[in-house]
Amino acid sequence: MIRVLLVIAMLAGTAGAVVAYGDPAKIARAGNTVAKMLRQHSLEPPPAVQIARGKAGEFALHARINGVKAPMVIDTGATSVVLTWETAKAIGLPIEMLEYNVELETAGGHTKAARLTIDRLSVGGLVEKSVPALVVPRGQLRTNLLGMSFLDRLESWGVRADKLMLHGYPEAMASNSKRARAAAN
Repeated sequence: MIRVLLVIAMLAGTAGAVVAYGDPAKIARAGNTVAKMLRQHSLEPPPAVQIARGKAGEFALHARINGVKAPMVIDTGATSVVLTWETAKAIGLPIEMLEYNVELETAGGHTKAARLTIDRLSVGGLVEKSVPALVVPRGQLRTNLLGMSFLDRLESWGVRADKLMLHGYPEAMASNSKRARAAAN
């Protein structure tokens, strides 16, 4: 979306140069500047995160949920991100206000879960906001699951050998780099 807006802005700027100046040399320079900016933007590699397969065959990682570090396991069979009650409490979610009204089938059996939205979920340099998630009651799940409500937002993801690669969008990288520099200062 940001890329489309950037292209539209560049085209509008070029059109404005044509109308305002009418000088072919200035128009050519403006066109070259626009082309150079687009090439630089499109050459930025998308952010990527590589996760090694664990001894039990799982892809485990530490994510940040609303800024708090939390262990998770990638679960492509989970429709949503699923948090344990303990993690939800640790990150400050209003667990006392949750309604456990969503039927859920887990590897451990049948349970109910509560819907909520995570403000910010990050895995390495990949950051997603307003991520739909579920919370299960206390003791119903041993680990948090990074399901499809996060994975579907990525540009791509896939397994090669014993590595899971998560790829974000190039626009996110520019924002993340700026945030990282701001946080470092």
